[in-house]
Amino acid sequence: MKNSQFEDILIYFSKSLLGKENETEILWDLAKNCISKLDFVDCVVYLIDYENNLLLQKAAYGPKNPKDETLYNPVEISIGEGITGYVARTGVPEIIENTSKDPRYIRDDETRLSEICVPISYENTIYGVIDCEHPTAGFFTTHHLKMLTAIASICAIKIHNVRATKALLDEQSTLYKIKEEILALKLKMLNSQLNPHFVFNSLNAIQYFVASEEKVLALDYLSTFSKLIRFYLKNIEHDTVVLSDEIEMLRGYLKLQKFRYDNSFEYFIHTDASEQPLKDAIIPSFVIQTFFENIIEKAMYNMEKDHVFHVNFSVTERLVTLELQHTRQSTGSNITNQPEYREGILKWQDHIRLLNTVKNYKITSEISITDDNTLYEGIITITFPNLNE
Repeated sequence: MKNSQFEDILIYFSKSLLGKENETEILWDLAKNCISKLDFVDCVVYLIDYENNLLLQKAAYGPKNPKDETLYNPVEISIGEGITGYVARTGVPEIIENTSKDPRYIRDDETRLSEICVPISYENTIYGVIDCEHPTAGFFTTHHLKMLTAIASICAIKIHNVRATKALLDEQSTLYKIKEEILALKLKMLNSQLNPHFVFNSLNAIQYFVASEEKVLALDYLSTFSKLIRFYLKNIEHDTVVLSDEIEMLRGYLKLQKFRYDNSFEYFIHTDASEQPLKDAIIPSFVIQTFFENIIEKAMYNMEKDHVFHVNFSVTERLVTLELQHTRQSTGSNITNQPEYREGILKWQDHIRLLNTVKNYKITSEISITDDNTLYEGIITITFPNLNE
């Protein structure tokens, strides 16, 4: 084969692959051109499935391809099995002058005496194998090997670029989807935290205190309510929040809810950390708010009194743990029906599940309930990652 012919074939292959945008088109073009430009009678192109340690037939021209881009009885070959599998494992091309004398030879549709096998590789990655056979012994030459190796390299670069582009597009699509899910989550959180019943009841309480000329209570309630609203609006744009700020928000929220529900519950907030670790600790935003909203609304549904909530926060370098101990007199029943507006409140477990999915926070929770028909005690522990790094 003359050098000019060699160059012409490489240029033809390069131009032919330019417009190919996916692996299927690349492999079928490769198989077709091996037949038409190199005067081969048979060509099969394999891709490696590393997960299952297999070579998979993806394109062919010759007896394996009686119809356009349709494989006839495609086979799977274990990496290391046969001549093709051996080349896939070693990455070293081979010419077999007489397959009848090579114990590795695996007969496919019919026996052929010559075989040439070249890896499709780029930057130490083997993507697949080009395997060509011929009925005449000694048909393939070093010129064929040189040409086929160069063609395989061009093909490998094209496959590498296609996969890199696809990976980038998949990553961009995933990021876009995550941003959409986070935005929807934030809107749902804001809608849940500013649900009309909470806002209107808070405003009604303020109006009641004003009308009753209880100015101190009115100002206290109004100040707490306004701080809570400002906190929501300020932090809705952020994925994380300083733990000390979140605890301050929780104090305000529980204070308003206690007013709203006519002192039907008591709450105590404890921390086993000094002020600085609380300010240094950072956790996912609004999970605590969603959690307590669910707990309070469910606890207050039956209008029973004497609920007690003990809330404890502990901080380590890597974790922030919230433990809630909820006690009350037992009713002997578990109420599951909720008023319609409560159905719109974002459920804390759904919130955690979504955050773990889109942000991989690995937030965990444990629930323990004891009810002996006299005293109900529920203990819920939520462990957050400390995101201060």
